[in-house]
Amino acid sequence: MVLNADRNIPKMMLVGRVLIALIFIVSGLSKIPGWDSTVQYLASKGLPWVPVFLFPAIFIEVVGGLSVLLGYKARIGALVLSLYLIPVSLVMHSFWNFTGMEFQTQLANFMKNLAIMGGLLQIVTFGAGRISLDYLVYRKNTQAPSQPRDRIRAVS
Repeated sequence: MVLNADRNIPKMMLVGRVLIALIFIVSGLSKIPGWDSTVQYLASKGLPWVPVFLFPAIFIEVVGGLSVLLGYKARIGALVLSLYLIPVSLVMHSFWNFTGMEFQTQLANFMKNLAIMGGLLQIVTFGAGRISLDYLVYRKNTQAPSQPRDRIRAVS
């Protein structure tokens, strides 16, 4: 596989995007049917105006996740998701406020979010790859417009 690494890059970029996107899409969509329990959980973390913040959180997770998954405006979607993870990580996984097993759990979740941010920043830097809607749009916009046959004959 290492010898054919260049041929596998587009496929691996797609797999990476799918894996990163799924965590956001599933998380965002699961907040909708579990609205009440999500509101209670977030309120227990000391967040004010939870319903006001929950709508944008769901939107960012689902739309940003779909952007990364489909590779459409993937750099923007990945950047928004990585910025979204900063306050989420600081508020929801404040490991420094805990001891014992809760410390370990929150530290692991905090580090997981940092790793996800790293993957998202790879998408911001390198784009979605060739198996993406971004690439299809790029190809469509960079192809030279077809010339009429008469013009081709006149040049020949």
